[in-house]
Amino acid sequence: MSRRPVVKIGRHRLGGRELLFFLGPCVIETPAFTRRMARRLHGICAGEGVDFVFKASYDKANRTSVKSFRGTSVRDGCQLLGEIGAELGVPVTTDVHSPEEAGIAGEFVDVLQIPAFLCRQTDLIVAAGSTGRVVNVKKGQFLAPWDMKNVATKLAATGCKNFFFTERGTTFGYNNLVADMRAIRWMQELGSQVVFDATHSVQRPGGAGETTGGDGELAPVLARAAVAAGCDGVFIETHENPAKALSDGPNQIPLRDLPRLLAQLKKIRDAIE
Repeated sequence: MSRRPVVKIGRHRLGGRELLFFLGPCVIETPAFTRRMARRLHGICAGEGVDFVFKASYDKANRTSVKSFRGTSVRDGCQLLGEIGAELGVPVTTDVHSPEEAGIAGEFVDVLQIPAFLCRQTDLIVAAGSTGRVVNVKKGQFLAPWDMKNVATKLAATGCKNFFFTERGTTFGYNNLVADMRAIRWMQELGSQVVFDATHSVQRPGGAGETTGGDGELAPVLARAAVAAGCDGVFIETHENPAKALSDGPNQIPLRDLPRLLAQLKKIRDAIE
């Protein structure tokens, strides 16, 4: 396997012996909700002895229906995330959808995330890489793992060295995804750290008509499999009440179930090291 440099995210490290977790709700529903979730996650992770990066989207630009909840503005959302990160002493991340948004988000957040559907958008990738922030590119549902080599080349052309990839499932017929654990190893062989997105991998895109469905109960199963396969970090969306979530409720893990899952993933990691 190619040498894979450790990615430093604030005080944390992606690619060390310990797993790094990316945790948070799908979207900024309200500032109060987002702050509450961050504080609760901070307490849970402290109790389980794991490091985490707090995540939340300011805008869900890729929604099934025009009537779906979107979120807030890029500046308001990223400023809120920056304040949360400073208050709790944790890195923060969010997804960006245009070069202009990348520039604004780069003022406030530690990791800029390129959504899977936009992973081939050169202008967006170049803009994110040029901010000097860490960049996370989610592999498109339509790409082979080795195709991410071209994304790495684009980022390297900007001088960006701190980037990683996220596996989040591959299109498998209509309204369905499949998680191929081989993709973790294949993308690592490109020389990159690889995170596994457990909750988006169980989506059923457009599967509920005007909303995306999903099999949230399977997210822990895939997370355990990905850690056993050797991923470097795990991305999990979680909510205090997924049934009332304003976005991706069917895929999010109930917050009350998270401590047990984190403990399981730590044990699996220890067993394979």
